[in-house]
Amino acid sequence: MEWGFWHVTCAILVPGILLASWVDYSQRRVPNWLNLALIITGFVAQGWFYGSVGLTTALWGMLVGFGLLIVPWLMHGMGAGDVKLLAAIGVWMGPKLTLYSFVLGALLGGICAVILTKCTTRHALFSEFGSVQSFGASTQLLPYGVPLSAGTLLVLAARLFGWWGI
Repeated sequence: MEWGFWHVTCAILVPGILLASWVDYSQRRVPNWLNLALIITGFVAQGWFYGSVGLTTALWGMLVGFGLLIVPWLMHGMGAGDVKLLAAIGVWMGPKLTLYSFVLGALLGGICAVILTKCTTRHALFSEFGSVQSFGASTQLLPYGVPLSAGTLLVLAARLFGWWGI
């Protein structure tokens, strides 16, 4: 039955996080309706395939996803939609895979941020441009839904293909 769950996950979560990434990239927000739809369908799928164990896994995954990003949100380091998106991912992926998705997404986000801000020209590489000190009030938030989704897609692929023992 496990393959059935992961097929449903691919059919619902993957398009959902791709849409979340696109909206976050283009509008710098992740819609509440999308996060709520992913959370509800994730609980339904977990309950359908795994019963009360699945519902418990979904709840722990949601709490882990929420917990990982709530402090950065409280520090005004990201939008609330990103927090809710990782919570929704957690419902589908469970706590362990949510943690992996977060770590991989954070690494990808950090690499992308460095490339986009510091590697534009040879002069920018070691200048104040793009440094923490150069951030001002006009700085926009990184659309964090994009690296979160990329990390989740990689972890999901690893789970489906048995890479790294996931």
